[in-house]
Amino acid sequence: MRDAGVMTADMRAEQSPPQDAATGGIVRPVLIAWAVASLIFVMIGAKDIVALRLSDTDDSMRLLEVRDWLAGQSWWDVAQHRLNGGDYPMHWSRLVDLPLAAVMVMTTPLLGAAGATRLALVLVPLLTLLCAMLLIARITQRTAGIAAARYAALLTPLNLPLMAQMKPLRIDHHGWQVVFALAAVACLLGKPTARGGVLTGLALAALLTVSIEGLPIAAGIAGVAAGAWAWQPERRLCLLGLIWSLFGGALALHLATRGPGFFLPACDAMSPAWLLTLGVAAPATTAAVLLAPQTVTMRLLALAAAGAVTGAALLLYAPQCLAGPFATLPPLAYQVWYLHVQEGRPLWEQQFPQVFATMGVPVVGLVATAIGWRVADPAYKPRWAMLLALLVAASAVTLFVARAGATANALAIPGASALLLALLIRARQIRNLAGQIVATAAALTIASPGFLAVAGLAITERLDPAEGQGQAAHATAVCKQASDMRALAQLPPSRIFAPLDVTPELISTTAHQAIGGPYHRAPEPMTQVIAGFTGPPARARAIVYATGADYVAVCPGLNEMDIYREQFPAGLWARLARGERFAWLRPVPIAGPVRVWRVIRPLPSPTPRP
Repeated sequence: MRDAGVMTADMRAEQSPPQDAATGGIVRPVLIAWAVASLIFVMIGAKDIVALRLSDTDDSMRLLEVRDWLAGQSWWDVAQHRLNGGDYPMHWSRLVDLPLAAVMVMTTPLLGAAGATRLALVLVPLLTLLCAMLLIARITQRTAGIAAARYAALLTPLNLPLMAQMKPLRIDHHGWQVVFALAAVACLLGKPTARGGVLTGLALAALLTVSIEGLPIAAGIAGVAAGAWAWQPERRLCLLGLIWSLFGGALALHLATRGPGFFLPACDAMSPAWLLTLGVAAPATTAAVLLAPQTVTMRLLALAAAGAVTGAALLLYAPQCLAGPFATLPPLAYQVWYLHVQEGRPLWEQQFPQVFATMGVPVVGLVATAIGWRVADPAYKPRWAMLLALLVAASAVTLFVARAGATANALAIPGASALLLALLIRARQIRNLAGQIVATAAALTIASPGFLAVAGLAITERLDPAEGQGQAAHATAVCKQASDMRALAQLPPSRIFAPLDVTPELISTTAHQAIGGPYHRAPEPMTQVIAGFTGPPARARAIVYATGADYVAVCPGLNEMDIYREQFPAGLWARLARGERFAWLRPVPIAGPVRVWRVIRPLPSPTPRP
């Protein structure tokens, strides 16, 4: 970094003593920044909000889950009964449904069902954003001081990976995962008391209940808390409070959200296997703490022994959970579906602009947090060290799972804010006005570099227009988004054999049923759909008949259909896209780019020869 010595001095000079009690100094700037950002996001998404066009399959399915619950489906039952003839298990948690349902119930008498739904889909993500902004500012205040915390309020809504999970209409659980992780970190960086540990553990319990995807970062936070105790034995009450409240909170939330299904086995959600693991971790960690070895090395060895006992418990009780939830997918579903879910794939499989947008701020944050730790007063070095360790852990997780980048970006903002403050100090020292403007713009770009990726993506799309041309070559009209499937509402309520990625939109906006969706707990119907569109017509007919589907419908031009056509040129969809016709599929004219065929049962008898 150029002028690193001067930069370090500036960061040291501007670090006001972190405060634990007072929050009034950061609440007002956070609220102002949030209000401005919310207005901008609503204006940008106004057309989609009015049309209720959700950009992700999980958002559509979440909306349907909430509607089904409010319509009478049991709190304990999160299965989707409009897929696969009613047999379609889901692994989601009702916790995320609560704020959406609360807004809908309270505002429906005033706004009607449609208005209440739109308000919920705008307000809940923006409230999630507000929680994240307050927590990030709090973390920044506890490390870099109140001046940097105010800049954190500015940088948070400028962070692309974070905003992708908290913009209006984004109602899936990923935003809440980030919030609960931040809540745990904010509590951990406070005074190392039993109360702080309990609050940290409860936040982690909520994180794991919302989604077991949060396990790596939850383990990282608990591990950092344990490591901090190894260096500072006086933190023992904080660590004990964390580990026992994590176990107790997870147990209580599992009972509250699963009820009669408490003992059902699962690896992709909180379940007896994970509760047992936490139940072993708590006494094992307690034993390590109570033994209180005299040296750091011995304390670390005691923690390693506790970790080994915990891992052994999981290995003995549920070794299948070590393989991950996708290891048991049938080969066709794994190859054709899972390997193309880019957000769940490693970062090295993404396009460079996407990698830059995801890792730009974490890289800056790593450098800035390391500098912050270096220049911090001795009393506050542990906080910087813990934050740095957590950012390293979150960034490492992101390398293997791209969607984890939102948490890494959130944890990078405190360090980036401290760096921005130092850079702006340098910019103000420039006497030339033009130089000040350039330096200020450069400071903002360095602290929040993700927006450079937007230009990169735009340039990439301009330089590679072949994709759209290729789609047009195979269909007279192509779908621009899954919401085009709403045209099927013109048909009487039926069972539709539709692609996986458009199914949530289809069943959430029409009265139709479908076969499968992009959810791993139901691999058989998922495989049926893939095999039906990619297999030879004779085999596809047998599959479609077996599902009881009344219609086959597709949205040409969307990614899933392009994969089917390109990878399986002899399959049903590729041949239909080329204009071939089959006696068992009768074309149905319908408005829009969606293509529909009526399934004919039985096939017409051949005309007898004279």
